[in-house]
Amino acid sequence: MSTYDAIIIGGGHNGLVTAAYLAKAKWKVLVLERRYIVGGASVTEETFPGYKVSTAAYVNSLFRPEIVRDLNLKAHGFEAIERNPASFSPFLDGRYLMLGRGLAQDTQEIAKFSKHDAEAYPKYEAMLERVASVIEPTLTQIPPNVLKPGIGDLLEMGKLGRSMQRMGPAMNEAIEMLSGAARPILDRWFESEELKGTIATDAIIGAFMAPSMPGTAYVLFHHVMGETNGKKGVWAYMRGGMGGLTQSIARAAKDLGVEIRTEAEVETILTKNGAVTGVALRNGDEFYAKKIASGVDMHLTFEKFLDPRSLPPEFRDAVARIGYESASVKINVAIDKLPSFTALPGHEPGLQHHGTVHFCPDQDFIERAYDDAKYGMPSREPVVEMCLPSSLDDTIAPPGKHLASMFVQYAPYARKDGPWTDANKAEFADRCFDIVERYAPGFKDSVLDRQILTPVDIEAKFGLTGGNIFQGTMPLHNLYMFRPVPGYANYRTPVKGLYMCGSAAHPGGGVMGAPGWNAAREMLKG
Repeated sequence: MSTYDAIIIGGGHNGLVTAAYLAKAKWKVLVLERRYIVGGASVTEETFPGYKVSTAAYVNSLFRPEIVRDLNLKAHGFEAIERNPASFSPFLDGRYLMLGRGLAQDTQEIAKFSKHDAEAYPKYEAMLERVASVIEPTLTQIPPNVLKPGIGDLLEMGKLGRSMQRMGPAMNEAIEMLSGAARPILDRWFESEELKGTIATDAIIGAFMAPSMPGTAYVLFHHVMGETNGKKGVWAYMRGGMGGLTQSIARAAKDLGVEIRTEAEVETILTKNGAVTGVALRNGDEFYAKKIASGVDMHLTFEKFLDPRSLPPEFRDAVARIGYESASVKINVAIDKLPSFTALPGHEPGLQHHGTVHFCPDQDFIERAYDDAKYGMPSREPVVEMCLPSSLDDTIAPPGKHLASMFVQYAPYARKDGPWTDANKAEFADRCFDIVERYAPGFKDSVLDRQILTPVDIEAKFGLTGGNIFQGTMPLHNLYMFRPVPGYANYRTPVKGLYMCGSAAHPGGGVMGAPGWNAAREMLKG
């Protein structure tokens, strides 16, 4: 009973996707999850009594619709609640900006701040769509081996090159979006700091970078490639919290025969003669398979579960160079009423509560916040994004109560003044609440309870090295054919039978499912 066709390390959304696709092919599959619940960083937990909290990941758009279809996830509880509008940006002068209600309404909103920007915005959106037409198809492709390319690899690289070439002069825009900084792009397109500040926050989510730094344009672009219910660029809450997504995959996987074990922490990947034979758990249990897929990051897989000395030196060195820098904090808050914003008052659920609330007056505000963090200190004025999912989903909070989900930049993993403590965590959270209070007086009085997750906590709770939500940073040299390391972008590794199926592999982070789907296809090839 302890021998399987495949073992999946980690029950995050990607690991579950891999397991389900393998089981569809009649493989006997075992998923091993360290925590008491599957889902990885996409879980719903009763953090506060009576509340269903999306502890880490909190919105969905990137999850591949092909997977929803193939695994019949809607029949297993997958339900996306569209957010309209997508975002609400209040300002201290009493004005506000709403985006994501359709291009016509968006341009009307933007015109309140700049007629120039209102005219430019549709062209900007069209530019993003042109770039997406080339980049999005690569998300579900197996990247070529850039170190030792075969005929197929050369053809794949040629195909991508021709796709870029067909863009004509617009190719330069695509290259800049993949490798450049967000701020120069936004400054070139727009003049209103209110608009630029709102958009720029998407360029720093999960990244220890400021918008003026190369690589942030791709983080920005990374957030526009999704869809909800067939509608491009629309973000959603999952009914019942983000666990609604992962539990639907788990149910589909179980129906296909996948065995899932929780509280099963892997300690060692067992090998013999350069090939995997199974895994050993921390409690001493062993399970055997000739195919293993790791849904955890490269550091854990190759520097913890395996003896690095058994790996080729050049591979070992490449793994050691992967960055896991993080300065993101997640704060989950139970509140007794929705915030009333000075710019658009009201405690009853309204448009101002449906999407992401941005507390960011301009790009300089973000740059100053980053300046503190780059010297090892949490931002004195943090960049706070807040979602209020209970305004659209009445299943996640007790009647009359609500949930606020804050994602905050910047608070470095390693503080210059010493380790994270309960006291300095509380102090940082208070700074974030003070920011919200400026725009929504009375917010602090509405707080019933809160959970503060620094990068250190995110690492400990979810097994994400450095607290990095992407399982490794995502600059150009760590994307596509270079992810996770050059020569091994096809989900295989130097250890025979060992595959990577998580966000550490192409196409990277986000609740996407593509790494797990792609890895399963490679494993089925043999």
